[in-house]
Amino acid sequence: MRIAGRNLTASANFSNGETISPSLARPAILDHKLIPSNHDRDSTGMTYVYPVVSRRAGGVSVGINLNPNNACNWACIYCQVPNLVRGTAPYIDMDLLERELRSLLADILRGDFMHTRVPEGARRLSDIALSGNGEPTSAKEFPQVIDLIGRVMTDFNLVGKIKLVLITNGSLVDRSRVQEGLRKMSALNGEVWFKLDSATSNGMRRVNQTRTLPEKHFERLKLAASLCPTWIQSCVFALDGAPPDTTEQAAYLDMIRHIKKEKIPVQGVLLYGLARPSLQPAAPRLASLPAAWMENWAGAIRKAGLTVKLTP
Repeated sequence: MRIAGRNLTASANFSNGETISPSLARPAILDHKLIPSNHDRDSTGMTYVYPVVSRRAGGVSVGINLNPNNACNWACIYCQVPNLVRGTAPYIDMDLLERELRSLLADILRGDFMHTRVPEGARRLSDIALSGNGEPTSAKEFPQVIDLIGRVMTDFNLVGKIKLVLITNGSLVDRSRVQEGLRKMSALNGEVWFKLDSATSNGMRRVNQTRTLPEKHFERLKLAASLCPTWIQSCVFALDGAPPDTTEQAAYLDMIRHIKKEKIPVQGVLLYGLARPSLQPAAPRLASLPAAWMENWAGAIRKAGLTVKLTP
């Protein structure tokens, strides 16, 4: 079987509750250079763990993909996941995940990984990021995964030195096991990157292909921020040749003002554009916005009251 570029044994099964059973041999680290425009999650041949050079993190990010079945409960039109399907994470092989994480960290911290795979200027380990081919908090083992990462970070003396980042659409924050995981993350120098591309129902349906109500999503944002340091992450782009319209812009800025008024401890906004081509059906309709437009929009958000980190 081949899923998202990985060769798995015939016993692999991605039905919920069943175990992934790839070879337990340590995969070879491939020798091509990492670049910010390519976040290939198969670059090491591992099932769950992959390295990338991250624009937003400013160095090497060790990614953890809890959705190797390419399943997500949202279907954002700019998503770079191939063959994206609706669904949740499969059963996680915790032993395999731990072996892969320890193996890659050893290569990065004690081997020649940085010199052979990473461009100069990006040769620093910036974070471990739960960011994969779907919504990571949909994994039933999410809090146990955080415990596992914490043990490994402790063994490599990384707690307090690098970030543990959760990149999430935030849709499952109201579940108790996700909240448990966020509390554990907070103790590990963790932070949440909470997706909020639009503050209107129409915008969320159009961009994220979800019927989630903005008011409900806002409550989840408040909850996430109360449990672990949280940034809003917003992807902005031209759709059918046009940037977000005045209605979308006004609703988003009203949300930022509401955050400030309620003194919700959101750290700020991670604002970014299209870095890599979408692999979704809407891809031909999408385009990057001019740098000047992005700068002006970042300025409007700052004026409304929040810090902005802009990655065009």
